[in-house]
Amino acid sequence: MLTDPAVFTDLVLAIAHHLLIFALAAVLVMELMVVRPEMAPAQIVRVSRFDAFYGALAALVLIVGFGRVFFGLRGSAYYFGNWAFWAKIAAFVIVGLLSIQPTMRIRAWRQALAANPDFRPPAAEALGVRRSIHLEAAVFALVPVFAAIMARNSGG
Repeated sequence: MLTDPAVFTDLVLAIAHHLLIFALAAVLVMELMVVRPEMAPAQIVRVSRFDAFYGALAALVLIVGFGRVFFGLRGSAYYFGNWAFWAKIAAFVIVGLLSIQPTMRIRAWRQALAANPDFRPPAAEALGVRRSIHLEAAVFALVPVFAAIMARNSGG
């Protein structure tokens, strides 16, 4: 069965997609662990790297995910006619929109740190970024819910 190129392609895309989603969730948790009031300069550098990695992973999730849509065994008609697919995409887009504010704050902190090696973000800003990341995580949790519905042919 795995000798069939279409089956093999579908399997590789599915594995990559799942691993990327898990990695994205892990990086989101890592950001939550680092962003705190009274962050040290090293933590600002660390969270800015995590945030950049988060953006790159999100792009890869979309690329591989749409690779599954167009090159997977189910075909694009299955996905495009499935409400759970669109709900999953909507949740992912909302997570992306929610990530803009924290990313902008983290970039501003990194720039402030470059100008002043003793810079520390104001506690209120750090707490605001944490709240935003928590909200991202809550919406992100809907992605596997809709994926499970989709996988059971329940969204068509």
